[in-house]
Amino acid sequence: MAMSNTAFKPTLSLLDGTMIVAGSMIGSGIFIVSADITRNVGSAGWLVAVWVFTGIMTLIAALSYGELSGMFPKAGGQYVYLKEAYNPLIGFLYGWSFFAVIQTATIAAVGVAFSKFLAYLIPELGNNYLLFDAGITKVYAGQLVAIFIITLLTYINSRGVKEGKTIQTIFTSAKLIALFGLIIFGFLLVKNSYWNQNWATGFQAAQDMGMRDNTEGLLPTSWTPIGGAALMGAIAAAMVGSIFSSDAWNNVTFIAGEMKNPKKNIGLSLLLGTLVVTLIYVSANLMYLHVLPLRELAFPADDRVAVAAANIIFPAFGTTIIAVLIMISTFGCNNGLILAGARVYYTMAKDGLFFKQAGTLNNQAVPQFALWMQCIAASIWSLSGRYGQLLDMISFVVVLFYMLTIAGIFILRKKQPQAKRPYKAVGYPVLPGLYILMGAVFCILLIIYKPEFTWPGFIIVLMGVPLYYLALTRQKKDA
Repeated sequence: MAMSNTAFKPTLSLLDGTMIVAGSMIGSGIFIVSADITRNVGSAGWLVAVWVFTGIMTLIAALSYGELSGMFPKAGGQYVYLKEAYNPLIGFLYGWSFFAVIQTATIAAVGVAFSKFLAYLIPELGNNYLLFDAGITKVYAGQLVAIFIITLLTYINSRGVKEGKTIQTIFTSAKLIALFGLIIFGFLLVKNSYWNQNWATGFQAAQDMGMRDNTEGLLPTSWTPIGGAALMGAIAAAMVGSIFSSDAWNNVTFIAGEMKNPKKNIGLSLLLGTLVVTLIYVSANLMYLHVLPLRELAFPADDRVAVAAANIIFPAFGTTIIAVLIMISTFGCNNGLILAGARVYYTMAKDGLFFKQAGTLNNQAVPQFALWMQCIAASIWSLSGRYGQLLDMISFVVVLFYMLTIAGIFILRKKQPQAKRPYKAVGYPVLPGLYILMGAVFCILLIIYKPEFTWPGFIIVLMGVPLYYLALTRQKKDA
C-alpha cells in the first residue's frame, strides 16, 4: 500500500457536490418506508405531512450547515464543527458513532438492499438463499453480494476521487431521471385513480391494531382512529423511516478538502441537493396516493411500495423496472457514502483519535487505509443480520447530533464573533432554532413512545467515552 504525504486535491465542482448530496440521500428508503409510515398514521394527509416535516427539517439543517462549512472548509465536516463548537470529546463521540454504526451500518443496509432487488432478476443471489451456517451467524448469498459491492466501490474510490465522482454523477443522474419518470408515468398512465378515495381520510389519523384482514374498503377494519398524545407518538415513529431516507445529506461536508471554492460550493450543494430530493420524495408519495388504495399502500408485499405501484403503472414489467432502478439507486448511494465517510476517520486520525494509518493519503491523494477500515466494518454489519434494527435505533442519535451541531452555530457566534462567515445560516436565529425545537420534540417523543429506538443508540454513543480517554492516554505515551 503506497503512501505519501500528498494533500487533498480540490477537484470536485458544485455539480459534483450536489450529486454527492442527492446521491447519498436517495438509497432504498423512498421505495419502501412509506408502507410503515402509512401503518403508523393511517391517512393520506399525515403520510404527506410526515414527508413534508422531514423535508423542512432537512432543508433548515442544510441551510444552517452552510455557515459551518464556510467557517471550516476542510475535511471532516460535522466532526470538525462539533469539536470547534464544544470540545474534542463531543467531536470524538460523533466520529465514534459514525464509524461504529451511523455510516458503516448504513453502507451495509444499502448494500443488502441492492442484493435484495438483484434477487428479482437472479434469485440465487438473494437474502433468502442460504449458503452455510457459520455458527455465530448464517451466511446468505445476498450478504456476500453486499460485501462484494462495498468492496468494489471501496477499491474504485481508493484509486482516486475522480473515479468516485464519475460513478456518483452517472448513477445519481440515472436515478433522478428514473424517479422523475416513475412519478410522471404514475400520474399519466394509471386510469383507475385512488386519489379522491385516499384523500377522504384527510388528517384523520388511524393506526393498525395488528390484524391484516381481507375485507374490502379503504383501510382494514382493525384500524382505530387516534389523536392527541397517541398521534404525536405515531408521527415520531413514522418519521424514523422518513428521516433515515433523508439522511446522509451532510456527507458533502466531509469532503470539503476536495471541493473547489468550498466556502461557497458546499453551502450551495447542500441547498440544491436537499431541495431536489425533498421535492422528489413528496412527489413520489403523492404518486403512491394516486396509484394505490391506502390499504395496499400500508400493506404491500415485504413493504415494497414502489414495486406495488410499478406493477400497476407497468403491468407487464413493473417489478423488473423497480428492481433495476433500486439497484442503480443503492449502488450510487453507497458510492457517495463510501467516498465521504473515510474523510471523517482521516481527520480524526490527524487529531490522534483514530488509527494512525487512517491519517495518511495514498499517491492518488485519498485516505486509502481509512476507506478499507470502513469497508471491513460495513462488511461485518452486512454479515450480522442485525443492521436493520440498528438503523431504526440510530435515527434518534443522528437527529441528536444534528441538533447539537446546529446549536453550535449559536455557540460559535459567541465564541468566535470575528471569524469569517462567507455564508451565514439562512433565517438565523429563527430557522436554526426551529430545527432544534422540531428535533427535540422528535427525540422526546421517541424516548416516551419508542424507547427501543433510543437506549441502544445512547449506549453506542457512550461507549465512545472510555475509548476517547484511551486514545488520549496513547497520545501521551507516543509524545
